[in-house]
Amino acid sequence: MSISRAIAEQMERSSWIRRMFEIGIQLRKERGPENVFDYTLGNPDVEPPKAVIEALRRVVAENRPHSHGYMPNAGFPEVRAAVARRLAGRTGVPFTADDIIMTTGAAGAINTVLKSILDPGDEVIVLNPYFPEYRFYIENHGGRVVPVETGDRFQPDVARIAAAITPRTKAIILNSPNNPTGAIYCADVLRELNAIIREPMLAICDEPYRPIIFDGVRLPETQSLIERSVLAWSWSKAMAIAGERIGYLAIPPRLTEAEALRNACTFANRILGYINAPAIWQWVVAQALDATVDVSHYEAKRNRLCDALTEMGYDAPRPRGSYYVFPKTPLPDDVAFIRLLQAEGILAVPGAGFGRGGYMRLSITIPEEEMERSLPGFERAMRKCGNAGARTLTGSPGTCRTLS
Repeated sequence: MSISRAIAEQMERSSWIRRMFEIGIQLRKERGPENVFDYTLGNPDVEPPKAVIEALRRVVAENRPHSHGYMPNAGFPEVRAAVARRLAGRTGVPFTADDIIMTTGAAGAINTVLKSILDPGDEVIVLNPYFPEYRFYIENHGGRVVPVETGDRFQPDVARIAAAITPRTKAIILNSPNNPTGAIYCADVLRELNAIIREPMLAICDEPYRPIIFDGVRLPETQSLIERSVLAWSWSKAMAIAGERIGYLAIPPRLTEAEALRNACTFANRILGYINAPAIWQWVVAQALDATVDVSHYEAKRNRLCDALTEMGYDAPRPRGSYYVFPKTPLPDDVAFIRLLQAEGILAVPGAGFGRGGYMRLSITIPEEEMERSLPGFERAMRKCGNAGARTLTGSPGTCRTLS
């Protein structure tokens, strides 16, 4: 039996992440795990907040009737009502339980809405650099990816986006705080986007990193600023429960097609094989909706890594949010520089894997002690490039004129 051509091609395009994983296995065998420093994965390195674990214990101990069985495909009504109340209070949009579909994380939410809106050949705009899984999500449902370059400090370039919109454009994916850049999209830019996103186009707002923000930044509410938007949410990062796969899709009632879209997404949630979001975790998050990890832990590591790299001569501005630092590589060929880091036992993902060569993504979920021990390797790799590789430091990604 042979695998499909489409899957074979997708596996090849995703080879950077797979290749780094395989290289990591080999390096650990050769040098020992203590001599390999893995900056590739955004896997939480802290435990869930106490409130989350306590809620989990309560839910399991209560063992309410049918707590492990099927429920409506959109999720438990009581849970959806709790989510809707909190989201309405935060955004000012009058969400109700009917507007919420519980999903297997934000990835499940995105696939559910794409399945519901795309016909073969329909287009979805992604902002470059972008999370590479978006391409696969879009192609899963017959869509065509349309990358559009971002502007200064990785902010959406509204003029470029407007020029990329065609009669086949069905959606744009907005990811703020952004993976891989850590940029936060400004309120004024979101307002400009609102002016060009018109029916049948939707903004799919992928916001799992919303709680992971630094420097006291106040994050704009995309649901308040972009009328034709849906929200894909996950508690993976907020609660450090990435393996539990729990999130939701919020469809605002102001959409003219809100009812039809809700019905389609509920149906898609079932036929994609998710059936419903994990039952126990629906009840858990409902009891601990605002529980969030201590973000200062990540902010301190961001500061340490960016400051250390900058001292060495890297162009490594501090991101405003997310798990990632996205510095320029001292060599224009980011893949060549990644190989220099590998020689030092450091695993990083080249920016080419996200559609933007000349950069690299470093995850600040690496344990602090490992980060410290890796720093001399970064310095040695920089020295190998020579002074000609150093670049001028630019503004921090995600900074903007206004944030409210």
